[in-house]
Amino acid sequence: MTVRSDPKTGQRRASDGIGAPVTDPALIRNVALVGPSGSGKTTLVEALLAHTGVIPRQGSVLDGTTVCDHDPAAVRQHRSVTLAVAPVRYRDLKINLIDTPGYGDFVGELRAGLRAADAALFVVPAIAGADGEGIDPGTIALWEECAAVGMPRALVVARCDQARADVEATQIACQEAFGGVAPLYLPIEDGLYGLLSQTPEGAAPAGAEEARATLIEGIIEQSEDETLMDRYLGGEEIDTAALIEDLETAVVRGSFHPVVPVCAASGVGLDALLEVLSRGFPSPLERPLPPVTTIDGGPHEPLTADPEGPLAAEVVRTSADAYVGRVSLVRVFSGTLRPDTAVHVSGHVPAPRTSPEEAGAFPPGHDSDDRLGHLYSPLGSTLQETEACVAGDICALTKLAGAETGDTVSDADHPLLLRAWDLPEPLLPIAVVAKDRSDEDALARTLGKLVAADPGLILERNPETHQTVLWCTGEAHADVVLSRLREAGANVETEPVRVPMRVTLDHKAKVTGRHVKQSGGHGQYAICHVEFEPLPRGSGFEFKSAVVGGSVPTQYVPSVEKGIRAQLERGLTAPAEGPDAPPHPVVDVRATLVDGKAHSVDSSDAAFQTAGALALREAAEACGVRLLEQVDEVAVTILDDHLGAVLGDLSSRRGRVLGTEPTGTAGRTVVRAEVPAEELLRYAVDLRAMTSGTATFTRAFARYGERY
Repeated sequence: MTVRSDPKTGQRRASDGIGAPVTDPALIRNVALVGPSGSGKTTLVEALLAHTGVIPRQGSVLDGTTVCDHDPAAVRQHRSVTLAVAPVRYRDLKINLIDTPGYGDFVGELRAGLRAADAALFVVPAIAGADGEGIDPGTIALWEECAAVGMPRALVVARCDQARADVEATQIACQEAFGGVAPLYLPIEDGLYGLLSQTPEGAAPAGAEEARATLIEGIIEQSEDETLMDRYLGGEEIDTAALIEDLETAVVRGSFHPVVPVCAASGVGLDALLEVLSRGFPSPLERPLPPVTTIDGGPHEPLTADPEGPLAAEVVRTSADAYVGRVSLVRVFSGTLRPDTAVHVSGHVPAPRTSPEEAGAFPPGHDSDDRLGHLYSPLGSTLQETEACVAGDICALTKLAGAETGDTVSDADHPLLLRAWDLPEPLLPIAVVAKDRSDEDALARTLGKLVAADPGLILERNPETHQTVLWCTGEAHADVVLSRLREAGANVETEPVRVPMRVTLDHKAKVTGRHVKQSGGHGQYAICHVEFEPLPRGSGFEFKSAVVGGSVPTQYVPSVEKGIRAQLERGLTAPAEGPDAPPHPVVDVRATLVDGKAHSVDSSDAAFQTAGALALREAAEACGVRLLEQVDEVAVTILDDHLGAVLGDLSSRRGRVLGTEPTGTAGRTVVRAEVPAEELLRYAVDLRAMTSGTATFTRAFARYGERY
């Protein structure tokens, strides 16, 4: 076995055999490890890699020497911040272990990992059942998310050697939280006791008979053999092989979830876990594939995991490597990727956050043709060249310039578009600014790379506030984004996020816009009398002409309107904000041109435009302006236990509750409210703290309303 050192971390890694291509999708398993931060997912992957001989020795999360936590931010924080793929070989199978972050801020990486997987392995720490702590609410929410799409699931009770570890109590907590859960093994002094095989002989711990009966009954309930339960209750001894076959079928179907206790440090339970991963979890042939269309949205027949079928692969992660450039982690759903192949890249572009007036000005996606270079089998950050990647497998591509996370890679002659997975909506805005002018170019270059790589990050360049705003999923995510900017050479600082405002006139007024400059030669002459009045909210701008007698020539009436509109966009200042406040666009105003004067020589289109703008400024002086703030409609999904706290918090944010309604999930409620956007700048952080990370919310522009 050859061992290669990672040039960035110095870790010694075995790579022999990992790059060898698999030709049959039936020999592939794609498993995402899911669980709360600190549950032991990365350590478990490390133990499996060492146990199967992929690496010579097990690394440490605390020392920053694990295969999966290769990102500098992960090493610094001692927790995963990105997904990573680590394949192991077990018997004749290739098992792609997909390590996902457990912290809620990185849910975009987690969902990308679930997209690449065909099954989920939930990792629960053995202290979860101690002292009645129970299962982490975020883990329960993820379980429900997997259940909604019918994804097969199994559980690992990890860190069994930890102080206060209580495997039995944790298994009970899993049963109460998830249902359809039963242990396959019970811990004994020097290993595990198999409940179905009843081995080792004579080593059955206390409660083994009861646990075995519960397990068998659970398996029989899922069996397609309707006579099995009657035979079992009649005292017949059911063949173990038949039980195992029914167990495997139920796990693949997603209706039964085995539990395996594992100690990564000692290796106890690793063989049992590999058996579950290889025999219980489905191959790509047994899972439905994402819906597919032509690149223009036209219908296309459903795909299958056929290596000879049309090529359809998806970029689940994009990263930048100092040595090889851009690296695209790709799950192949149909067809086969081969080096030096012409491909088409079709992208899904998330709509940037903009003012409502700009919302429709962005393209829905991007398309480009490219040619593949080398293909690689990934092992964390280590890449080993491979000859092909068949349907169902995961590989890495380098220098695929136009590819971003979520893009579809298909044949250049038969371009396809896979329906994108549900991306998390980043709701925490962070305004960044270059520290000095020399950093502006580095900031612009790095921002594009970050947004292309991170499915949970959206970039907004606000045309009103002239701020560069990064929308993140939480504070931890924002810290990682800022650190990556600085590591790339962009010295940036943060500043308070400014929310665009509007103003409107306070009451009706008749004013004169006078622009007269006659000092010899061709002058400028335009006088217009305009009556302004406020309109109901959301009415916009209306212009009417009531000129009689030709006091304002017909050709100059549109010029007055144009001048007023230009001043509406340039905006007016609100005295309530102070003398140094920026101007805000004016909305909900009607202007009626009632009279004016013109000069046969000195009047012009430009002169009447200026007069119209001056008239609006005069109206603001005469009747004053009212400040209007952006109001968003929010929908907050919470556990019923948190309803009172959330309602009180919304009230403290000057919110107006529109109503509450139950969701399709028992014990959860949706609260709908209108809240000033200024009060929502840190709501993502505050809501997570208030509800222990169990709540989610969405927001959408509702209207502009008077500030109160």
